Amino acid sequence: MEEGTVRKNTIFVGGLTEDTDEAALLEHFATFGDVVDVQLPSSATNPALAAEAKHRGFAFITFTQALDAQDAIDNMDMNEFRGRVLKVNLAKPQKGPVQGAGNRAIWESEEWLQTHAQHAADRGGNRARTKDEATDAQNEDAREE
Repeated sequence: MEEGTVRKNTIFVGGLTEDTDEAALLEHFATFGDVVDVQLPSSATNPALAAEAKHRGFAFITFTQALDAQDAIDNMDMNEFRGRVLKVNLAKPQKGPVQGAGNRAIWESEEWLQTHAQHAADRGGNRARTKDEATDAQNEDAREE
């Protein structure tokens, strides 16, 4: 399957209660078509603890057909599920750094450094003083006192 096709078949479902699980979503959304995948992202920052953590209140559901995904959006957006009003729309591709980067600062990436970083001397920043320059600076400071 092409990457663009997967996006059109995947919907975002927001506003879920804490007790909602993948089985309940599968059962409820299967009425609109064949469901390929249900993802309920965990709120755990440590992947080892993901099974014990609560979900983040939203899910991604992938259908085999784009028309099935559109039917689910048309019928479930702004409708109630387990006492909460759902927000249902087409899932958008994730923005930001490449998967697996985690919580690392962007400048910790070698690719970013090679593209954006310059040596301090090249941009006129701080540079090490030569021995003569250090002596001249000390003499100038002594004159000012």
